Amino acid sequence: MLSTANVWLIAFLLLGLAARSNLLAAAATVLLAIRLTGLAFLMPRFYEPALFAGLLFLTVAMLTPFALGKVSLKKLGQGFTTLPGIVAVVGSAVATHLNGHGITLMNTQSHLMINLIAGSILGIVLWGGMPVGPLTAAGVTYLMLECISWITHWVK
Repeated sequence: MLSTANVWLIAFLLLGLAARSNLLAAAATVLLAIRLTGLAFLMPRFYEPALFAGLLFLTVAMLTPFALGKVSLKKLGQGFTTLPGIVAVVGSAVATHLNGHGITLMNTQSHLMINLIAGSILGIVLWGGMPVGPLTAAGVTYLMLECISWITHWVK
């Protein structure tokens, strides 16, 4: 029962608990339970729907203030006419663009997933950061790799 995959999932569970990352601990627990119940053959089918469901719930959470009537048209309009509001629009556009590249990075270089998770845990433990998930971490990683590539090409 202690296959390499199970050992990794147990390690992620323990890391999640140590770093107080309930999401990491819960995800590892769910996947470990699926493996231990003999339903591991379903796992390859989880990736796309799980990613979609996660993004759906994140979007629902972001739209909830609108649904609760906490955002007026006046507030919305003011957000587009102030420097912080304009920077938020630009920042969000850049972040979603990077997240798109992050998905590609995770699909093409899946071996980096452990590094993304390790970096997230270090950010939580050392800097008191907030775990935003591997997608954002992959997007920032993509940007950093592109910058390194550009610099090394420019220096040659």
